[in-house]
Amino acid sequence: MAKDLEENGAVFIKQGETSQSISLSDLFTLKDETVTPVLKSADPPVRANVLSLSTQYSVPISEAVKNIFLPYFDKAIWFQNSSLYHFSMFHASHHIAPVPATETEIEAEANAVKAVAESICPLHIVLDRVVLTSTGVLLGCWQEESKISEQQIFHDLVNRLNNQIRGLKSMYSKHEISSTVSELWYVEEYDLLALAVNGNMKIRKFKLGCSEA
Repeated sequence: MAKDLEENGAVFIKQGETSQSISLSDLFTLKDETVTPVLKSADPPVRANVLSLSTQYSVPISEAVKNIFLPYFDKAIWFQNSSLYHFSMFHASHHIAPVPATETEIEAEANAVKAVAESICPLHIVLDRVVLTSTGVLLGCWQEESKISEQQIFHDLVNRLNNQIRGLKSMYSKHEISSTVSELWYVEEYDLLALAVNGNMKIRKFKLGCSEA
């Protein structure tokens, strides 16, 4: 993934496809010189299990990214709602491979996710690197805390991003940014990529319930 931009170039500048096989022009439009999502219904709705990144961690990350990118891109960039930062785990139905379900089946899926969440302990993770893909998506790549040997601090990530943004290269942090993931969500996205573009969706939030004692 870190080599994607170098190997494929900045496809997003040429209105290329996103990682979800949807063109950027299908997802966004310019309204008053501001990037605005184009909401398109997902039929059937996408059903996804995602781990949520708490706003305790997502908000400062979002603010740091905005401070770095806005001077270069002004309004020509879309920032995801920081309260919806997440890690996709599994799709019961996807717009590329749709799987219709009845309300009864959806309830059964949600209950199964709840049962799993109750047996899972919170995850302690560390930001490994930040990557800008050829499709114009800025991704945070995380690892379990025990798998990271380097120690990192947040302001050094910001400095690294700032130093490399002009070259649109992959961006790495040198010091630790850690987080605890404590919620598993069952999401029905009624619009395509609703989590990414702040579209219509239904979110059921389940706390990871096991004791770490």
